[in-house]
Amino acid sequence: MKKKIILITVCIVIAAGLIFVPSILAGNGDGGPQGPGGVGGNTTETIFSVRTEDAEERTLQAYIEINGDIVTEQQVSVVPDAGGKIVSLKVGLGSVVRKGQLLAEVDPSRPGTSYSLSPVYAPISGTVTTTPMAVGSTVTTATSILTISVTSNIEIEAFIPEREVGQLRTGLKADVTLQAFPGEVFSATITNVSPVVDPASRTKKITLKFDTDDSRINTGMFARVKLNTRTYENVVTISSDALVETRGSTYVYVLDGIDRVSMREVATGVTVDDLLEIKSGLSSGEPVIIQGQQFLTDGASVKVINQRNQA
Repeated sequence: MKKKIILITVCIVIAAGLIFVPSILAGNGDGGPQGPGGVGGNTTETIFSVRTEDAEERTLQAYIEINGDIVTEQQVSVVPDAGGKIVSLKVGLGSVVRKGQLLAEVDPSRPGTSYSLSPVYAPISGTVTTTPMAVGSTVTTATSILTISVTSNIEIEAFIPEREVGQLRTGLKADVTLQAFPGEVFSATITNVSPVVDPASRTKKITLKFDTDDSRINTGMFARVKLNTRTYENVVTISSDALVETRGSTYVYVLDGIDRVSMREVATGVTVDDLLEIKSGLSSGEPVIIQGQQFLTDGASVKVINQRNQA
């Protein structure tokens, strides 16, 4: 009987504990301390780890990267005066020829007829820059047997997409790299811009001349051209990673003090590589969150780690 009474008493104590202990833990007592969330308790504010970088005033150089071909300023396709069969060839690819030099002979004879050979002469002095047609080939007066180029005057031909043509003008500078000389950069300048856009390719042709003659550069080479277009001087810039877009507007989070952030709306400009121009809303030297901002809200508490560009 006593054991039964003790068991009942223990059950009553446990039930009372289940009723009153949660209230005590929740801080509902009259004298409980008030937490930062309002009702008393130990509410903890979330602290976000972020990385920052100072906004910096820089000069941005916009550019277009395109492919080009090394060609000669003057080149002529050589065609025969009479159609027929090539019976002799006096030059090959790379041969240096003089104006008036005999290049090939064409036999215009047909079955049942016999004609004198028709000589083909060089119309200009230069270098043979295409592989001549083989002996035995049949040609007409419209067939190009070979091409002669003045290799002392080489240039670059490139084609610019229609969306970029508004930035083109003669005098623009370019950095040129060639597969034959890795690591070297050759400077060049636009000397001519086509007045029309090709309706088939939707591109505009430009011509560039190398600023310095270099005998190592040959026609037929492939060129990679970095064409410098517009320069934006003394603009406030940040890493493009810092930008947050929401509800049709653009924002950055700026470090306010040492452990808080404020959400700042900004107006942006051009982007060059990973640098973004800020037209308004931010000043040079202000620390901007560049990593971890996707978790932030205005006024959030942060801890800066691996802070960069801070004085």
